Amino acid sequence: MKILVVDDEEAMREVLSLRLEGWGHEVSTSPDGEDAARRVERAPVDLVLTDVVMPGLSGLELLRRLRRVAPGLPVVLITAHGSIDLAVSAMKEGAHDFVTKPIDYGKLEGVLQSAEKHLEVGAALSQEGTPEEDERGFGPFVGTSQAMRRVYQMIRATARSDVAVLITGESGTGKELVARCIHQLGDRREGSFVAVNAAAIPGELMESEIFGHEKGAFTGAVEKRPGCFELAHRGTLLLDEIGEMPLELQPKLLRVLEDGRVRRLGGNSEFDFDVRVISATNRQPQDAIRDGKLREDLFYRLNVVGIEVPPLRERAGDVELLALHFVEKFAAKHGGRVQAISATARKVLRQYPWPGNVRELRNVVERTVVLAADSTIQASDLPPALSLPPDRPVAEVSFPAGITAAEAEKQLILHTLERVGNNKAEAARQLGLDVKTIRNKLKAYGLSGK
Repeated sequence: MKILVVDDEEAMREVLSLRLEGWGHEVSTSPDGEDAARRVERAPVDLVLTDVVMPGLSGLELLRRLRRVAPGLPVVLITAHGSIDLAVSAMKEGAHDFVTKPIDYGKLEGVLQSAEKHLEVGAALSQEGTPEEDERGFGPFVGTSQAMRRVYQMIRATARSDVAVLITGESGTGKELVARCIHQLGDRREGSFVAVNAAAIPGELMESEIFGHEKGAFTGAVEKRPGCFELAHRGTLLLDEIGEMPLELQPKLLRVLEDGRVRRLGGNSEFDFDVRVISATNRQPQDAIRDGKLREDLFYRLNVVGIEVPPLRERAGDVELLALHFVEKFAAKHGGRVQAISATARKVLRQYPWPGNVRELRNVVERTVVLAADSTIQASDLPPALSLPPDRPVAEVSFPAGITAAEAEKQLILHTLERVGNNKAEAARQLGLDVKTIRNKLKAYGLSGK
């Protein structure tokens, strides 16, 4: 992305530039809001990352000006501790997100990735009204199979209403993309799209993430923090992997959804919110209810309309379209010369079962585009595991006599993670475990985050 960094401190501009360029972004800088506004009018950028407190035109005033001259431009604010209310007000006025000082670069990278998805979906849906399906797919989606056409129909049908939608499908099928399309095609497109992944947040922090907290609400709450409902006001909230949400938190969430009011942890007052809620899960909801992972009353509240995204193995006819789309995308991104895929390589791609779904295909194509020696991808350029016969296991795991059960379990978990490209949700599905169990095991092995 082309990112404009706005800060009156030269040292901060330099630090941010180095970090962003290291992530592969094209960066320009500006020392104040007035200069930044003129730069955007002269030469459009993909995102503005701006400090809030600056001499002259503040970050909030810059946001308001950019909303007039470049309405779809994502603006991310950098705010100091104690300015959370200001940041929340800015999000209600259309800011994409905010980060606090000192900057958590892990969070900043996630914010930028979210903005990139926002731009991709917005560009694909930029035409007036609801886009039509074509020979490639629909909006940002690539695929013309009947299963995907049903998904497109459901997106169009639900976008203009505020009905609660539950999106189901295996990990890597594009559930978040479905939610973003519903948001972008609806009347809330000018509001924020806030996504929270219940499988990625420790259970003890989940309540604070959703509802927010006041300063001193618990040990470590050094400042107040807005929750997802507050940040998504007049926009859309995606509750991803809802089946992984702690069971004791689910009745509190149900009450908030029913009442339309929320209270921060440690707070004395409730406040109204205006949020469209979309949820998603990679588990079959009925299985989660049976296993005691999902409350039935919460399921019925979230599942007014259900959209099931099919796994890639059930729409093999879309594999070539997707692969060619990713070739074009990554050749442009990495400056590669790859332009085509040979007939033999296409056959390999069609026959492979893709346990990691579209995400796995995307990663395979990106790797191949970077490493391919010619302008046409050959079967020999693809990862060796893809070339194995479909009915043969990708690999076998054997254990020596006398190995402990704990060590055997460790080897099996690590082998499965390697086989599915470190996709923890897919590994959990194949092993019959919860994602949280996988994460806890990795932490115990000293491998968390790797």
